[in-house]
Amino acid sequence: MRLGSGTFAAGCVVIEVLGVALFLRGFFPAPVFSGTERQAESPAPEPSAGASSNWTELPPPLFSKVVIMLIDALRDDFVFGSKGVKFMPYTTYLVEKGSSLSFVAEAKPPTVTMPRIKALLTGSLPGFIDVVRNLNSPTLLEDNVITRAKAAGKRIIFYGDETWVKLFPKHFVEYDGTTSFFVSDYTEVDNNVTRHLDTVLKRQDWDVLILHYLGLDHIGHISGPSSPLIGPKLSEMDSILMKIHTSLLSEERGALLPSLLALCGDHGMSEAGGHGASSMEEVNTALVLISSAFERKPGDVRHPTHVQQTDLAATLSVGLGLPIPKSNTGSLMFRVVEGRPVREQLRFLHLNAVQLSKLLQENVPSYKKEPGFEQFKVSERLHRNWVRLYLEGSNSEALVNLGAKVRRQYLDALSMLRLSLTRRAAQYDVYSMAAGTVLVLEALALLLLGVPQALSSRAELDVPLLSPVSSLLFGLLLLALAALHVVVCTAADSSCYLCGLPWLAAGGVMALTAALLCAGMSALTRIFAGGQCLTQVGLAFQTPPQSTSRWSELDLLSFLGTVGHVLSLGASSFIEEEHQTWYFLVNTLCLALCHQIYRHCLLGDDCAPQRCPHTGEEFDGVAVALQGKRAGPEGWELSHAPKDPSSLEALRGPKRWMVLASPWLVLACCRLLRSLNQTGVQWAHRPDLGHWLTR
Repeated sequence: MRLGSGTFAAGCVVIEVLGVALFLRGFFPAPVFSGTERQAESPAPEPSAGASSNWTELPPPLFSKVVIMLIDALRDDFVFGSKGVKFMPYTTYLVEKGSSLSFVAEAKPPTVTMPRIKALLTGSLPGFIDVVRNLNSPTLLEDNVITRAKAAGKRIIFYGDETWVKLFPKHFVEYDGTTSFFVSDYTEVDNNVTRHLDTVLKRQDWDVLILHYLGLDHIGHISGPSSPLIGPKLSEMDSILMKIHTSLLSEERGALLPSLLALCGDHGMSEAGGHGASSMEEVNTALVLISSAFERKPGDVRHPTHVQQTDLAATLSVGLGLPIPKSNTGSLMFRVVEGRPVREQLRFLHLNAVQLSKLLQENVPSYKKEPGFEQFKVSERLHRNWVRLYLEGSNSEALVNLGAKVRRQYLDALSMLRLSLTRRAAQYDVYSMAAGTVLVLEALALLLLGVPQALSSRAELDVPLLSPVSSLLFGLLLLALAALHVVVCTAADSSCYLCGLPWLAAGGVMALTAALLCAGMSALTRIFAGGQCLTQVGLAFQTPPQSTSRWSELDLLSFLGTVGHVLSLGASSFIEEEHQTWYFLVNTLCLALCHQIYRHCLLGDDCAPQRCPHTGEEFDGVAVALQGKRAGPEGWELSHAPKDPSSLEALRGPKRWMVLASPWLVLACCRLLRSLNQTGVQWAHRPDLGHWLTR
């Protein structure tokens, strides 16, 4: 099969991209989610045995109003550490002595804003693909607390980061979004949120109020967590929290239910001031639930306990009397309902366990073997016995002990179910990774076997795929790969991506893998048999058509690179590292220029060997022994036209050396400039030449 060098190279690149995509599909598995309709099912009834229970509805809400005060990049030690004691005295009083519950909420990577908002409201584990979506957040279609609250008639008001408005464009009765693009602004971006508080706190026409403050995160990006600006900003947040809390307390005097004020962070802040990775400073966030329902007895010391950030979705749903989101992987924070009657406690835990068990059934084929599912069935059976005793009017000590046992069983089941779902979300698809790696290596091998003769844009290659030997080898390899595919797909406990594809698509991948392997083996056989992989053949009186395009390869590369760099400037979470695209573009241009110069010098425009004046040696890439066409059934064929004079041939001595060395000198200068002054969040803390020169 005859291919031009450009077509051959483009095909190899496409195969490389396909292999990399397949590898990434296995390395970044699909998130755990529920495929059922959001409103399709009614709540699970209370378990009963003998006597029938009539509790088939959701429990009533625990709170009349909920205020979510989300402070971007609120690290746990900003509240529970020395900075909290110094700069947030009112919050510290509530944590240590007030009616509150304190938690250290662990956020899973990636620790950027949009995936963390999704985790808080859906209870699911966002993947790394959400880092890309963070640049332009689409509407959140996954089942979540906000959508449930709106469907239940809750009136929601939002002020703060406009990411929320993009995720929930039609959910708020009133909103005012602030942009997170201007990182240098840490004052007005918060004032635009606080200016609404005096008015909205006096109104009675809302049920949920959400505030998202960005100033602390912006300070971290500018000067890090040790900046002198951190303290005043924490004090400002503390005064705002005090204003909200005192207003809610004054309204509770005539209300039937208490209010809830949730102080939380979406992610933490690294020592360099950024976020996105998995360091302890970036994943540990503060979470404080403040309500008169959490009154503590004298001497009751409550230390912050560790929870998952995804647990907030189930807790908010229970507090608002809403169904738990179907894709939730978190468990109810039991301390929130610890003061409720035992029957309500068990009802809340049962609803959470039923939701997690259904999610496990949809995402894990062997769910019956999971210890969490078995523990859930045991808990449900014990719960059924407890309901029977309760409905019979028993008040014995056996009812109390059985209730405590059921509660422990449910909490253990929730913990194991959450662990199974989390492990499923982080499970690698080794089969897809291996298939992608094989495709990448095969395409890379073909490219290497075609260098340097295939560098010329006028070369043509005859790829040996249709010979009898190759056809037989291809058939045998295809049968072997198909057998391997069947064995893997029938033996794997968890579903693989390739196993879920139709046979036609999976067969195409196997056929491509076998064809590339045949081509590579044929080329290697030719090398060992004849000493060369490509045979260069001269074609007399044949001139290839000249390109009419005014755009050279370097022009296209410069244009596309500039457009890509401009587009990257619109990424709010990439603001600290936007110079990296410029570094990459300059290095790529230098390497492309180096490739073009060396191709002209060593091979010429037509892939013919050139005599470099500065060395006086001829670079014989291939033997030019035939005047007509020559190619064996297992060989690769290269044809060319008479060469044109190269502009480099006019350069002699030092000038030619200067041209050949110039791309490498530019690369060296660029690397020196990058080391002169370290910039960006990831590298700003490292020593550079600027610091050394100023000493």
